Amino acid sequence: MLLSELAEKELIEMENGIRYGYLSETECIFDPKTGKILGFELIEPSRMPFHRKKSASLFIPWEEIYLIGEDRILFRKAFNTRRHYDG
Repeated sequence: MLLSELAEKELIEMENGIRYGYLSETECIFDPKTGKILGFELIEPSRMPFHRKKSASLFIPWEEIYLIGEDRILFRKAFNTRRHYDG
């Protein structure tokens, strides 16, 4: 499957059924040495107008993805830390 095909899929957390938007709205995090996908970071914009700072981010590790369906990606858990993929 191409990454462009994945981008069209909606992200849904399995436990609560929360919709997090589409994969195209995330940053794909790769391991620069191996090229392996580590996960996806979804950045929530700041609630203050004209405020450039990011208010929060969620990281969905590749290991937490349970199912890639025809138009949805189901995952188990997202983490509220931006540094989760740094080791």
